[in-house]
Amino acid sequence: MTTDDVRLAAPAPTETAEPPPPQRRRVRVPVGWLMVAPNLVLIGLFLLVPLVWALIMSFQAKRSFGPGHWSGLENLGRLLGDGVFWRAMLNTGIFTLATVPLSVGIGLGLALLMNDALPGRGFFRTIVYLPIAVSTLVTSLVGLLLFDETVGIVNGVLRDLGLGTVRWQSEGGWAMVTVAVMTLWSRIGFGMLVYLAALQDVDKQVLEAAEVDGAGPFARVRHVVVPWLRPTTFFLVVINLIWSFQVFDIVYVMTNGGPGYSTTMLVTYAYDEGFGAARNFGYGATVGLVLFVLTLVVTAVQLAVNRRREV
Repeated sequence: MTTDDVRLAAPAPTETAEPPPPQRRRVRVPVGWLMVAPNLVLIGLFLLVPLVWALIMSFQAKRSFGPGHWSGLENLGRLLGDGVFWRAMLNTGIFTLATVPLSVGIGLGLALLMNDALPGRGFFRTIVYLPIAVSTLVTSLVGLLLFDETVGIVNGVLRDLGLGTVRWQSEGGWAMVTVAVMTLWSRIGFGMLVYLAALQDVDKQVLEAAEVDGAGPFARVRHVVVPWLRPTTFFLVVINLIWSFQVFDIVYVMTNGGPGYSTTMLVTYAYDEGFGAARNFGYGATVGLVLFVLTLVVTAVQLAVNRRREV
């Protein structure tokens, strides 16, 4: 065996591996939580804190900004026997049943018109959407200008036509009509805008196939467009329900809940009790909490019904 063979047969010297340098622990920054943190802070300050505060005040006899004393379920007992509260509940229900279907239906009809090649549709879109761009206070003042019994535009036109005038503010039914009309005027633009965006996603091939099969315009809308827009309709129904339960500005400016209590809503009644002449913060908070629970229940029922339809 030669020297070269010995070198080849000998095992190669093993190199001692150096230990790897210690790695630094990487701290995972929850980027998602950091991005939503400002919104969470705002929700906590302006939603959760007032809600908890109202819950605490509902168990107190509190008539000023100072400390109150605990009264237990006294406010709730008064609420159950309060005729004005039940009248406000009835008014809110009637107002909701009148405004929600009309606002959604008129919004869909306008969206279908504006989606086609309607002459001057840009101008009409602006007119319909204009109430959303201005504050509700301005809309309410426009309502006063239109429906004032003495100097209102509507009564002026009716007087010139020889049809007589309408007691918009002194009769409860007509007062509710004025509030509902101005509410619809302030909402249908939002519904139209949302429906216009949703109509862009309707499958054109399905519409063309329905037209080839002999379906007319109304049949295509009923059997193709309306089912396609069901999620959008559900969204608008829930939003309008919440808005109807929380209506305040238009009622407060146009009728102030009158005549009598014919247009008093739950929100206006809670405001009058809490910040009116009585300054009964505890009772006003109780009315507000009942409205909050009612809104949650109605929204939960709507969600359950929508899920069953999807299944």
